[in-house]
Amino acid sequence: MADPVALITGAARRLGAETARTLHGRGMRVIIHCRNSRHDADRLAAELNAARPESACVMQADLDNPGQVRILANMAIQQWRRLDLLVNNASSFYPTPIGNSSDEDWTRLIHSNLRAPYILTEALAPTLAKYKGSIINIIDVYAEKPLAEHTLYCIAKAGLAMLTRSSARELGPDVRVNGVAPGPILWPEQGQDNQAEILQATALKRSGNPADIAGMVAFLALDAPYVTGQIVAVDGGRSLGFHGG
Repeated sequence: MADPVALITGAARRLGAETARTLHGRGMRVIIHCRNSRHDADRLAAELNAARPESACVMQADLDNPGQVRILANMAIQQWRRLDLLVNNASSFYPTPIGNSSDEDWTRLIHSNLRAPYILTEALAPTLAKYKGSIINIIDVYAEKPLAEHTLYCIAKAGLAMLTRSSARELGPDVRVNGVAPGPILWPEQGQDNQAEILQATALKRSGNPADIAGMVAFLALDAPYVTGQIVAVDGGRSLGFHGG
């Protein structure tokens, strides 16, 4: 049987890149989606193809544009004529205090974090069902416990959590859908300046690393055939009940 195929959105850097490496190491071919980080995406694909020829490719699309998202879905199906896993990892994150947000903020935060995953889920479900595949959504502890001045982001991630549970029910038994909710793994490039406070609020009193998330994605995708509709917190115990942040 041909190697299974995974599409990982936002996979050029950070958690997405580590997830692509981990899935590739487990024998999957990977489609590395990016928006602006084409150089990083191409470099990652070259690294993976050097390890196993013709096992990685790059596709570029703006997830804020529904038309481009649908084109991405079609291209992903056509690349190797199969798809076994969709990882909705791409995300926008920045503060939007109430009274100081714009329509553009809605577009950037809601589209990338929620609408694009829905469109990809809808477009790719028939192919995923054919191969008894799965979907994994990267959510956030803030989907349940809001972060001050990040209401739009929290709304989007809460919606993604419900998309995970609802689509698991609707797409079963042929497609499993699960989520991973990271805690303090890699700090955002903006909008999170209380890092010491956040770490103190975790049970383990430290940050995790990208391999923690990538390993959970691989487990849910490849090693958990009876798990669906679940959102697994990989957060060092932060979701047990934290203060502030």
